[in-house]
Amino acid sequence: MAPPARLVPQLMRSLFEWMKEANNSMHPLILSSVFYYKFVFIHPFSDGNGRMARLWHTAILSKWKPVFKYIPIESQIDKILDDISIQISEDNECFSETIKKLLEVMEYDIPYTSKVLMEKLGLKSRAGFRRNYLRPAIDMNLISMTIPDKPNSRNQRYVKV
Repeated sequence: MAPPARLVPQLMRSLFEWMKEANNSMHPLILSSVFYYKFVFIHPFSDGNGRMARLWHTAILSKWKPVFKYIPIESQIDKILDDISIQISEDNECFSETIKKLLEVMEYDIPYTSKVLMEKLGLKSRAGFRRNYLRPAIDMNLISMTIPDKPNSRNQRYVKV
């Protein structure tokens, strides 16, 4: 969600001040990407924010390497985004409903015990949980164990990758 319009002028000033400060200390690829993200978030115009952000992205990169003036960054980004969305759709079709449910109740980088996950899913059978949810998700590298050397440890936790 875009910030309130009354905050936009100050946010834009802050963004350009940040860019000036970071210009010498941050790699241009990172600088241009962060600038792009922040610009789109601030959403200073009623229309054309994505185009304007891509223009700035290209300007920052072409200042670093002039070849970026001639590379159609916008179409490359669109192609990558299309490829990613196709890949995500294909991956989701491969997941069973049980794995999808497990992934929906987990947040990234938060370790969960089996008990907590079973409660979130409303399950009672530990064996069924392991067989239908946990093992397939681990095998597909969708979640990992915090103590992989000791899969049966009482301190074992599971993290969404």
